[in-house]
Amino acid sequence: MIPHEYIEELTRRTDIVELVGGYVQLKRKGRLYGGLCPFHSEKTPSFYVYPDTQSFYCFGCGAGGDAVTFTKKINSIDYVEAVKLLAQRAGMPEPTEDDKTGRLRSRILTMNKDAARFFHACLNSTVEEARQARAYWRRRGLDDKTINRFGLGYAPDDGQALYQYLRDKGYNQQELDASGLFKRSQSGRIYCLFWRRVMTPIFDLRGNIIAFGGRVLDDSKPKYVNSPETLVYHKSDTVFALQIAKRSASHRYVLCEGYMDVISMHQAGIDTAVCACGTALTPDQVKLISQYADEVILSYDSDEAGQKATLRSLELFRNSPVRVGVLQIPGAKDPDEYIKKYGADRFKALLDGVGNALDFRLGRLRSQYDLKQDAQRLEYVKEAVEMLAQRSNPTEQEVYAGRLAEETNISKTAIMAQLADAVKKAGSRRRREQNRARLKEGEMDQIKVPYGAGRGALGMASAEQRLLAAMLREPGYINKVSAQLRPEQFLQPQQKELYEAMLRCKEQGVEVSLATLRAFVSEEALNELSRLAAQYSDVNCTPEDIKLYLERIARGTPVASRAASMSTNDIEQYLQSMREQKQGTADAEDSV
Repeated sequence: MIPHEYIEELTRRTDIVELVGGYVQLKRKGRLYGGLCPFHSEKTPSFYVYPDTQSFYCFGCGAGGDAVTFTKKINSIDYVEAVKLLAQRAGMPEPTEDDKTGRLRSRILTMNKDAARFFHACLNSTVEEARQARAYWRRRGLDDKTINRFGLGYAPDDGQALYQYLRDKGYNQQELDASGLFKRSQSGRIYCLFWRRVMTPIFDLRGNIIAFGGRVLDDSKPKYVNSPETLVYHKSDTVFALQIAKRSASHRYVLCEGYMDVISMHQAGIDTAVCACGTALTPDQVKLISQYADEVILSYDSDEAGQKATLRSLELFRNSPVRVGVLQIPGAKDPDEYIKKYGADRFKALLDGVGNALDFRLGRLRSQYDLKQDAQRLEYVKEAVEMLAQRSNPTEQEVYAGRLAEETNISKTAIMAQLADAVKKAGSRRRREQNRARLKEGEMDQIKVPYGAGRGALGMASAEQRLLAAMLREPGYINKVSAQLRPEQFLQPQQKELYEAMLRCKEQGVEVSLATLRAFVSEEALNELSRLAAQYSDVNCTPEDIKLYLERIARGTPVASRAASMSTNDIEQYLQSMREQKQGTADAEDSV
């Protein structure tokens, strides 16, 4: 374990508001700071940072923790790597913990950098196959500046060359196997996954090379080979060229279909072009892009596959706060071809005149119907009205109803009447969904007590939760609480775990905080404490409150412990007898 003294010092040097503010646009709200959660897509902020406890919590997705947790999640790295990153940020020496996984991850990143240098050197060598590789990049319209900027290269025909190069660099077999750069034949012979291919390195947000994409020089199959998932590469949450785009002054991003489209756009001066790694855009990639973009223009191929990908992406961006537009590319199958045929200036003009998501959806819908036929015309209006009711505001409804009227030769008045009815039905559906969601909100839904724990258990569990939040904020309360409350009295296992950890910290003289408690509890328990700190952040807890909470638990403990071992029928009889005793009826009956 990393020494707790080190974690305490790191916590003192790290301001979580400043840390999170580097990734999330925070607004002060009293003692708190709020913003859009970076871990899930949302339009209304539910993510908060709490300076008092140096913690964060999202009431939308439940993500929470301290500065280390945030650094882990936002960078997709493990605990030790997150501590090292924060230490570097705070100007502290790295911890001396010997972490095998962390060291292997570090070695793979270094190996990828060496492999990229090898591929780039092969591209610039004097042999014939290197000349052919350079000619391929030239045919794709790339100049030397772009080739160097993206670290493009070439994997030679010799499948052993990279292996020998890296062995000579001192990498052992375990590291080579974990890199994703090599495969084994049935005879056990090791060879490079990439050979006779032009190479494109893939970077993470910190500028580390985490993977590669390779393409053949001709049309042989498989045309593309990409790195597999490794310790450092998870394609579902990686966005190609985002490490460049995030430095741009523009917050209008262009989301393309492939690496070549992205690289061509960057060479043309569009430095916010990015694309998803993997075969299709994922929710995690949408979240990542939404952290940096105010507007996203979908720029996929004009074929049917590209149009279907556009529809899928529109749905993924539906709950994102960014504005979304769809680029139509006339006279070319993709952005790369359009730029080559017509130039960068005309492509930029296309971007400036891009249509919105509703235009694209209605256009796709319109293409499915023959408006010369009455039945199809009516079906088109019905589908279009349903779409407008769910996806547009009143101003847009007014505009698009007029367009529908012109397209179908149906009066705008009739369309507006149909639209008003559809809007009413859509509103009713939304309200039902919101009501169902509200039933799952609030403190009573968060408190999960053992089945059959008795009627007083909810109040007892609430008091236990409030005590934990108070002790985190004011560790001085721990002595008072520990004198009267045993860990076994906690109804919920995670909260018992947290209380025991606080007692251990106190016994060992360790400062009680989310950061130091991490050494004693599970990740789930730490997240639970983050939730409690957030839930009760505006509750000022006085010594008198502590006394009341302890009394509430003391009253509930005998009932809860006894009830836990009873059957449902026994519990009912027991509770009835308790009610009778309280009303003074039981003694009267006994005396008869």
